[in-house]
Amino acid sequence: MKVMALDEPGAALVPRDRPVPEPGPGEVLIKVAACGVCRTDLHILDGDLTDGRHPIVPGHEIVGRVVKRGAGVSKPRVEARVGVAWLGWTCGHCRFCASGHENLCDKAEFTGYHRPGGYAEYTVADARYCFPVPDLYDDVSAAPLLCAGLIGYRSLKMVGEAQSLGLYGFGAAAHLVAQLAIGQGRNVYAFTRPGDARSQKFARDLGCVWAGGSDEAPPEKLDAAIIFAPVGALVPAALRVLGKAGTVVLGGIHMSDIPSFPYSILWEERVIRSVANLTRADGLEFLPLAAQYGINAATHVYPLGQANKALEDLRAGRFDGAAVLVP
Repeated sequence: MKVMALDEPGAALVPRDRPVPEPGPGEVLIKVAACGVCRTDLHILDGDLTDGRHPIVPGHEIVGRVVKRGAGVSKPRVEARVGVAWLGWTCGHCRFCASGHENLCDKAEFTGYHRPGGYAEYTVADARYCFPVPDLYDDVSAAPLLCAGLIGYRSLKMVGEAQSLGLYGFGAAAHLVAQLAIGQGRNVYAFTRPGDARSQKFARDLGCVWAGGSDEAPPEKLDAAIIFAPVGALVPAALRVLGKAGTVVLGGIHMSDIPSFPYSILWEERVIRSVANLTRADGLEFLPLAAQYGINAATHVYPLGQANKALEDLRAGRFDGAAVLVP
């Protein structure tokens, strides 16, 4: 089978031929139909995340069909269409796993970082961490839901009943969670790179009530903001546009340093909190919700062999929505 492999941080992905893997106990072999390209993949390539394994096949927004099951697997069935996300394995018995916070498991392994990813024609996955994919979506449209959609959903849960919501960094995650929030009757405000008229129009076309640069103030104080861009300077910027008791949620796995800021913009019971990974419960809740609200991913398709181009286009902000690799 063909894969795009990362030998070491800072290197480009390299095309390789490898044997089709055998699923071990508790695993399934999946024929990959599509794999989304996530900003986390860039952080892995750049060495911002330092605990991964090398060489590794990246990719954690996987949609495909089960073609073989390992020992002890009763579901999913062979030929079932499944999605595989970032959280790929947990111990199941630590205090975090036992309390419903498996996303914080100290021994957790992540797809495309510790475990084989989806930049490949086939991959293996822990059967426990395979999600059923709603029939509404084709393979390409479903792929971004597996991380951009899921992390957006978990971030949205952190803002509670916030009615006015700012989204900083209007990329793959933001354009999906915006649709859910708007469907729920919230007012969404999109913050993009200063001067990015294309992304601002994209946000307004999706139903955002306002779109502007991250250096601009919206026309009203907001109840909450979610930051997807990995830019620490956006934290004080977001605090400044929040009303009393507002919440800033940091939805990324990596961010540049947060600069110092005056206590006055945090006072009045404003809150800053991060989101780490996802749980299986998030996936089982979100995927049916995505179908219910008709959430639609704007996708840009690349052949598997053009994974490096897809990543560079993502880095440069050359498209709106999400990139998806197809073997």
